[in-house]
Amino acid sequence: MITRYSRPAAAAIWSQETKYKIWFEIEAHAATKMAELGVIPQDAADAIWAKGKDATFDADRIDEIERTTKHDVIAFLTHVAEIVGDEARFLHQGMTSSDVLDTCFAVQLARSSDLLIDGVDRVLAALETRAKEHKYTPTVGRSHGIHAEPVTFGLKLAGYHAEFQRAKRRLITAKEEIATCAISGAVGTFANVDPAVEQYVADKMGLQVEPVSTQVIPRDRHAAFFAALGVVASSVERLAIEIRHLQRTEVLEAEEFFDKGQKGSSAMPHKRNPILTENLTGLARLVRSAVTPAMENVALWHERDISHSSVERGIGPDATIHLDFALQRLANVVERLNVYPENMQANIDRLGGLVHSQRVMLALTQAGISREAAYAAVQENAMKVWRGEGAFLDFLKADERVTLPAEQLEALFDLGYHTKNVDVVFKRVFGDD
Repeated sequence: MITRYSRPAAAAIWSQETKYKIWFEIEAHAATKMAELGVIPQDAADAIWAKGKDATFDADRIDEIERTTKHDVIAFLTHVAEIVGDEARFLHQGMTSSDVLDTCFAVQLARSSDLLIDGVDRVLAALETRAKEHKYTPTVGRSHGIHAEPVTFGLKLAGYHAEFQRAKRRLITAKEEIATCAISGAVGTFANVDPAVEQYVADKMGLQVEPVSTQVIPRDRHAAFFAALGVVASSVERLAIEIRHLQRTEVLEAEEFFDKGQKGSSAMPHKRNPILTENLTGLARLVRSAVTPAMENVALWHERDISHSSVERGIGPDATIHLDFALQRLANVVERLNVYPENMQANIDRLGGLVHSQRVMLALTQAGISREAAYAAVQENAMKVWRGEGAFLDFLKADERVTLPAEQLEALFDLGYHTKNVDVVFKRVFGDD
């Protein structure tokens, strides 16, 4: 993970310092319960907490030990013994490395989820504010990138708000699924560790117990978690691409903020580029790149192997930190987005009323003309406008096949017709306020 795309709060979750603190808490909480059950002496459990709770675990020292042991958890426990002393021999009683590693990973992913949910909340707040600001700002809707019919810019943003409501629910569900604890010992049978220890550690670490841990927490949970992150990243990209399109010189209906002193190009002083939303597209790709390896991690050999381990050391911090950064950046873009209603109106007018073609066709069918004939008459006149030969309304008035009175034709070009149900959609998205 590079610092350019990471926020301190997200990066701290994955620091060595945090990891070793969580490892110690898991081991110490397990020792506390084991002492209560009479498995280890109470004074040993008390000494472990007293000497270790405020200790600074030396990552360099642990790395030095691991170069000999070739085992990270053993290296950690050896270092803890250097701090705690003789009582450390009662640590890790009946436990296996995955009990520590998987439970710690669950804690880190759950804490990351909280940051991601906060990020989505900020995006939602920004979208709601801007959507309500532009609830009735007319703009052209596009299908296939081509002018279709009028919408409002507020409706556009309301659609993204609804999508990020779903994103929030996905992240909440993903957190619930991933936040499980396993303290079940070798091959998950609890032969050497009482299940009560697992429940105690789970409660203390804010997790649920894993119903069946086969020495590892089943990786379908992790696959679902990273898949959820991938979907949220795709939602980020969808909004980013919309803004990128709207900022194009030929469109220029909205654009990213451009701060005083900001430079758009090293060569061309006039440039104002959508660099933030382009960056969001790239970050979304990085987050989605975690999904396939997470899926492939599901199929482990028998009760456990470590083929998943190297993958998760990378995708855990990378995907969560990247998505956290992306959500905060997206919220900032929406909050400060420059919106140009006059350009939106100019773009609606560019095709001289062609955006009303469907309404004209429907009116003709209601006047007794077959749909096929109505479509042909409207389309032929529309194509003249596409070729730059004149105004759509003028052509319709001059066409004998178009039997509607001039006043009725003109009324069909009312822009407000297309916004009459905006309130309905807004109530669906934002409620009745």
